[in-house]
Amino acid sequence: MEHPENHEKYKGLTVNAGIEQPSSVNPFFKRKPRKSLRPVSEYVDGILKGDITMLSQAVTLVESMRHEHQQVAQEVIEKCLPHSGKSMRIGISGVPGAGKSTSIDVFGLHVLERSAGKLAVLAIDPSSERSKGSILGDKTRMEKLSVHPDSFIRPSPSAGSLGGVARKTRETIILCEAAGFDKIFVETVGVGQSETAVHSMVDFFLLIQLAGTGDELQGIKRGIMEMADGIIINKADGSNIDKAKLAATQFRNALHLFPAPESGWTPKVLTYSGFYGTGIKEIWDMIYEYIDFVKDNGYFQIRRNQQSKYWMYESINEQLRESFYNNPIIEEMLPQKEQLVLQRNLTSFVAAKNLLDAYFDQMKK
Repeated sequence: MEHPENHEKYKGLTVNAGIEQPSSVNPFFKRKPRKSLRPVSEYVDGILKGDITMLSQAVTLVESMRHEHQQVAQEVIEKCLPHSGKSMRIGISGVPGAGKSTSIDVFGLHVLERSAGKLAVLAIDPSSERSKGSILGDKTRMEKLSVHPDSFIRPSPSAGSLGGVARKTRETIILCEAAGFDKIFVETVGVGQSETAVHSMVDFFLLIQLAGTGDELQGIKRGIMEMADGIIINKADGSNIDKAKLAATQFRNALHLFPAPESGWTPKVLTYSGFYGTGIKEIWDMIYEYIDFVKDNGYFQIRRNQQSKYWMYESINEQLRESFYNNPIIEEMLPQKEQLVLQRNLTSFVAAKNLLDAYFDQMKK
């Protein structure tokens, strides 16, 4: 390209052509070939031997959205299923800042030091609604457990699923049990809808509360209280001991207002300090007492059967949703119907009915 400044009428002014610009792509860059998937039998054998690396890779496949990964993952889960179901599953929830991660670190270390076995912690990390990313930093708050040889900590992104509960957590539990982990902790993001999903995959639901942060009655919400099998008040140390005891009394009084749980168990309210590690033994005694209680009266198996049925229906709903939105006809019609709704030429309900009718008509063919 000629520069106008080089015209003869601009004597004394010249513009050099410059040098050729290098390519923006590094000529020495070589894309690494994508790793091929292992045979299903290799994953299964590794998991049954307790190979943490193989377990981690299998969990990654479970969490993956790629179709080929999901096919392998489902085969691995199916073969591991007969070796699962022998663990004690504990859900741990509480308001943000209640000390869930610190408490899990202390709880886990306590049970590993006092009994044989292995512990898996499935920590659900909230995904950003904007970037869809997660920090996955729970391990940094579980300093002792993260280096313990008998523990496995797996932070998982919530990926926009119900209330922050990872979509594939239940399947991950099966893999961990097949790998020999006899105690499973499932940590939720915080008090909200996520508790419903976690309650449907654990044997004991533990609710962590705080005292001295305002009106304790704010923490007494009927839904979450009815799900809790045990309530513990954290940070019962120093000048906060009396406040923690008062909060425990208020929670005990509130529990009497609710109907008796289906299990027949009366939830207990205890105080402890995760930072100083006091009151931890009493909490584990309560958990073991509950497990023995529900196994004796038969509710333990009833609850597990209810959970299996619940997740069957959840899987059906999920598959139907994916099938609907990935349907080529629906993908084509959806933007058109959306515009008609926004232009007020069609109601939301009629638009939805038209889309569903088109979907089911295609299914009949």
